[in-house]
Amino acid sequence: MTSVLKRLDRGTLIACCLAVAAAQLCITVPSPINGEIQAAFGASGSQVAWVTSAFILPTAILELNFGVVGDLFGRKRLLVLGGLVLALGELLNATAQSITMLWVGQALAGIGAAALFPSSLAVIAAATPDEKDRAKAVSTWALSISLASAAGPLSSGVLATVADFRWAFVPPVLLGLVVAVTSHLMVTDSKAPEGRALDWTGQITVAVGLTALLWGIIEGGERGWSSPAIVGSLTLAAVSLVAFVVAEKRAASPMFNLDLLKIPSFAAAAVVALAGMFGFIGTAYCVSIRLGAVMHLSALRAGMPFVILQLVPLLLAPVLSRMLTRVEPRWLLMGGLLPMAAGQFWIAALPITTTSLAAFIGPVLLLGVGFICVVSSLTSAAVNAVPLNMTGMASGATSLVREFGQGLGPAVISTVAMSAASAALVGKLSGADAGMEAAAGPLAVVNAGSDSARAAAQTALGHGMTVGVVICGCASLLGALVTLLLVRRSTARSTVAAPAQAASV
Repeated sequence: MTSVLKRLDRGTLIACCLAVAAAQLCITVPSPINGEIQAAFGASGSQVAWVTSAFILPTAILELNFGVVGDLFGRKRLLVLGGLVLALGELLNATAQSITMLWVGQALAGIGAAALFPSSLAVIAAATPDEKDRAKAVSTWALSISLASAAGPLSSGVLATVADFRWAFVPPVLLGLVVAVTSHLMVTDSKAPEGRALDWTGQITVAVGLTALLWGIIEGGERGWSSPAIVGSLTLAAVSLVAFVVAEKRAASPMFNLDLLKIPSFAAAAVVALAGMFGFIGTAYCVSIRLGAVMHLSALRAGMPFVILQLVPLLLAPVLSRMLTRVEPRWLLMGGLLPMAAGQFWIAALPITTTSLAAFIGPVLLLGVGFICVVSSLTSAAVNAVPLNMTGMASGATSLVREFGQGLGPAVISTVAMSAASAALVGKLSGADAGMEAAAGPLAVVNAGSDSARAAAQTALGHGMTVGVVICGCASLLGALVTLLLVRRSTARSTVAAPAQAASV
């Protein structure tokens, strides 16, 4: 029998806000320390890109079915388990002795985050049947995300500056344990098992498909696009994603109802989510690499643009909450994507030797304003485009696409930037420097090559980063164009039939 709470108690709200804050904190912690990670493990550009992608990928592919798990077995249990798994993953990060161990830790933490994101929001939604109470509680939940986003790069920058970079992962360990304890002691449980079932075939095929696709993209630049491993990985991705489509068509309780893609506005919103988050996180990756690994700024100085970037949502939160009720999501999306594109092209125009915080304030503010407008309006744009009984699935699917875009950003931009930098270095290195570039890429040369080789590698990496950020800006412009042409509010939201169980994903 469905368990619905009469009222959201303060303890439950606090525990849910801590849960989503812990999950979000882990996303932003690595940004300022990519340079330290690269130097400590001698990592290539693609290996550093996996630090972010290893966390985001499991979060994206597991979030939909974890929502079902919470409905079936209780969301409180999932919050406790998610906090413990996140803490375990971050503990591995804090003690990592190799880049591989860091990837494993990030993946475990991402699994924990995949449990925390939907469960924390579902507990709040179940406890607030009144629409005004729910809006207030969700605003507090979203504010926790913004606070954690700002605290992550600041804490990791400070800790990596005064101690070893691994200390940056200690606060998430402690916060994950706090989440498990507070959830166990304070959360009033809820679940909604009626009509819910796990879609194992869909989950397995989408997980294999997206993982193989991301691996192929990240590794393709270094291994060669014609290498058997890359061709095999991309072929596996294509076969698995086709199998996912077939499985969802046949499933009695699909994790994703393919009828949603027949709605032009929803399909457009999904494209915008992918393009917008791809561009945003791809830009953040480039900025972190150029300030840390290329220009060798301290983690604290390298992290300051990210602190400013994440503080923007806090300043705009009161204004946006009113705008979301008065302005059509389509126009908010446009108002976010265009400033993001402007900020990205501005960053691309900055010389690689630019390290002053003042030079980054303007483009970072544009990125921050654009990001919060896009994130705030994306789900509304997708949900407003579909029938009422498909809103839950539309929200979950948009979240999956958005987070996969965040994983895709560093993957693609790392491949493009490092390939462009390597091409720019052809004929400019000799002897040991040329061997170093061939074995470990331009980042190795800029850190350990001869003086002349370092200067050449710095210039080449500047070119590569510029190309990467320009692609991010073009992705934002593509999202704006798709929004303008295709995103519309549904005029007949109740006319399209769909399985009733889809609504509560």
